[in-house]
Amino acid sequence: MSADNYQNRTHLAAMQGQPLLFVFHGTGGDENQFFDFGRQLLPDAGIISPRGNVSEHGALRFFRRTGEGVYDMEDLGVRTDAMADFIRARKIEARPSRTIGLGYSNGANILASVMLKHPGLFNEAVLMHPLIPWQPDAQPGLAGKRVLITAGQRDPICPPSLTQDFADYLIGQGVETDLAWHTGGHEIQQSEIAAIQRFFGS
Repeated sequence: MSADNYQNRTHLAAMQGQPLLFVFHGTGGDENQFFDFGRQLLPDAGIISPRGNVSEHGALRFFRRTGEGVYDMEDLGVRTDAMADFIRARKIEARPSRTIGLGYSNGANILASVMLKHPGLFNEAVLMHPLIPWQPDAQPGLAGKRVLITAGQRDPICPPSLTQDFADYLIGQGVETDLAWHTGGHEIQQSEIAAIQRFFGS
């Protein structure tokens, strides 16, 4: 699996030295799902939106799973490294001032996995409804990063207790971590859009 293995949609920044934003879709989405949202959040930034290359009954994903919340950890490891290679190559081309990630659901999970294994690739990240169903090892390289987690208090896919556990883990690694809850489930609500806009504006 190579760094060229991801179809993607890209918007190049008009000038070098602008931020670079990677956006990652959820299961069943594609490279268009959050592309325009990313452009609205950071109009001057470069935007790169890779398409997941795993098909689950026709729904695109970034890694395999054997059931809801049950990950194929070997596959996740391989695809995490492949995504890291893709990100690294695009960063070399863009030479950004900072690199930011935004992902929803499965996209948040691959983004989190990349950050846990390759912490130098991102400065900041927005993880929308992530599910990290394992206990990550300590990762000193995360210290000083900024992360916003958004989540639903009644999310049937991402149990709130696991969301809180992951936020607590990040705090323990020295990450500046914000956690924005809404009262619903796995859907994206306006209140978390507002939290994301505040995160990007700060």
